[in-house]
Amino acid sequence: MKSKLRQLEQTLGYRFKKRSLLELALTHPSFRYEDPDTLDDNQRLEYLGDAVLSLIAAEHLFKTQPRAREGDMSKLRSHLTQDRTLARIGADAGLSDFLRLGRGEEKNGGAARSSNLADAVEAIIGAAWLDGGARAANKVFKKIFIPELENSTSIAPTKRNPKGALQEYALRNGFDIPEYETIETAGPEHARIFTVEVKACNKSWKSTAGSKRQAERQAASLALAELET
Repeated sequence: MKSKLRQLEQTLGYRFKKRSLLELALTHPSFRYEDPDTLDDNQRLEYLGDAVLSLIAAEHLFKTQPRAREGDMSKLRSHLTQDRTLARIGADAGLSDFLRLGRGEEKNGGAARSSNLADAVEAIIGAAWLDGGARAANKVFKKIFIPELENSTSIAPTKRNPKGALQEYALRNGFDIPEYETIETAGPEHARIFTVEVKACNKSWKSTAGSKRQAERQAASLALAELET
């Protein structure tokens, strides 16, 4: 288990002084119920992590989005801290391989369950805070949350950034941040073709290109062309 946790620490960008905190953050209540030697689970850490994450995300957005309005920052923070985003971040970090689950929960697909992944992400943030304070929690945040934030693009739009412009349009009109999904990959390995779908403002658009980034930009451009007419 220790070697596996070292691997996870690399993914998180922080090495715990008390690795037992990280192990606790990965302990689902079902594991405690089935193991008499386990006296606690990650629910209390999840509670702490929820509050810490909200603070860290707010501070990061305040410092990095100087042109953003309060309402826009609140919506972006809400996107970062919602269960769906947390579950995706947990999946990207490979937490499914590290969760400590009861036999029944594991048998029923608990390792990939979105709620379990989201809870574990918050618990890890809480564990990092207890282990090394704000600095440690910020390290984990920057390592696993910043890629999600970059994929969402900046709030401020530019003419050369259709993804940013689409996000600004959506937020300005009271919608959630646009979501991009690669729905198809085709062609040989050396010449991949990607089809991406963007969902924004209760609609969706698709585009195909030789890279995911280009397909996303094209899909955003299609969306803007329709929404702004």
